[in-house]
Amino acid sequence: MSVSTLASAPSVCAPLPVLGRDVTVPLVTGGEVAYAALDYAASAPALQRVWDDVAAYAPYYGSVHRGAGYLSQLSTDLFENARRTVAGFLGCREDDQVVFTRSTTDSLNLLAAALPADCQVFVFETEHHASLLPWRDARVTYLDAPRSPREAVETLERALADRDPYGPALVCVTGASNVTGELWPVRELAAAAHAHGARIVLDAAQLAPHHPVSVADLDVDWVALSGHKLYAPFGSGVLAGRADWLRAAEPYLAGGGASRKVSRRQDGGVDVAWHDSAARHEAGSPNVIGAYAVASACKALTEAGFDRLVAREQHLVRAVRDGLADVPEVRFLSLFGDDAPRVGVLSFVVEGWNSSHFAAALSAEYGIGVRDGLFCAHPLLRTLLGSDPQAQGECGSPESEPGEKSLNAIRVSFGAGTPDEHVERFVRAVKELVTDGARWNYRTEDGRCVPDTSA
Repeated sequence: MSVSTLASAPSVCAPLPVLGRDVTVPLVTGGEVAYAALDYAASAPALQRVWDDVAAYAPYYGSVHRGAGYLSQLSTDLFENARRTVAGFLGCREDDQVVFTRSTTDSLNLLAAALPADCQVFVFETEHHASLLPWRDARVTYLDAPRSPREAVETLERALADRDPYGPALVCVTGASNVTGELWPVRELAAAAHAHGARIVLDAAQLAPHHPVSVADLDVDWVALSGHKLYAPFGSGVLAGRADWLRAAEPYLAGGGASRKVSRRQDGGVDVAWHDSAARHEAGSPNVIGAYAVASACKALTEAGFDRLVAREQHLVRAVRDGLADVPEVRFLSLFGDDAPRVGVLSFVVEGWNSSHFAAALSAEYGIGVRDGLFCAHPLLRTLLGSDPQAQGECGSPESEPGEKSLNAIRVSFGAGTPDEHVERFVRAVKELVTDGARWNYRTEDGRCVPDTSA
């Protein structure tokens, strides 16, 4: 299917309005062009609906919880209603808790701090660093990269079979790879974890913006996500799931809001009774605007209909893959194979190009924003590229020059707000760069390739 036939597909909906859709950027070759934001996997543009909702609320902003004033009570209601909206969006069970955090990284670090003593954690080396690294105070078993969904389940089952059957255990797994976009067999991994007495947390940072996620249907114990990938700005995240480990843990942050009662002891110390609710891990003044933005995004995606959004996104995925199928220099990266189901995240390398150089040319000459590097998933990139990502930094080695073989990759990602034209321009730009080369000279500066404007 060619890009030009996208608009004629009857099941494909129009892109949702997002902020920045009318922003123009300068080209190094002269003139300006509408910016093509194709880095959704890092941060998706905010939905216009979300921005409008936040703007409408902003004059009524007030302190959350315990305030007697009207605006404080309004903000408190809005904050707690946002919690209920997110719980519904994620298909939470009746007794699950929804804790507002700063991000997926923050959510998983919170859960790591709440692990029972001597908990064993199982995590695939293919995870984003946000779900790979927080478990340093636990007994961690890192699992090798699987080459199929079935192998992923079998690998986990073998590892769990060898664990201490009487101690607590947790499995951490992504729902969709931030590098390849491939969907992981979450339901099957959850079944394997529970069959061996372990719990499971789902990193849904890349899944929730593209597919419906139900804690109950997937039978996961927790789910973590970030607002800034879910078309909501303002730095909010969510940890939703079972309450028992969270209630038993010391508060993630100690302070006001987390404490239910504080009293002085005769010996001069203090006694603290902490909340058992989500407030236990939400000390300080909460980010009510961030929470409201996340809830607004949840409503907008639900009302738009995931079936239609998924259909549109899959047309875009096929357009990129089919559009570049006749360019042998382009190699897409995959664990499970080219035909594996995936969200709108694709990483690739271009033969003869340093990835930073290629990404810089896409930006400077075509107004296209993609990402190059290792995408905070160094072990996975080592497997996919057959090289050691530690050989260079996140954005390329200071010693790398344009044209040198790349030890990193390029990632193009899109979603509900991506217009057809952005994908069309990307495919055309890749072909032109491969065939004709860059039209401008580039140099390396602080580890990145940038246009050389010194002449």
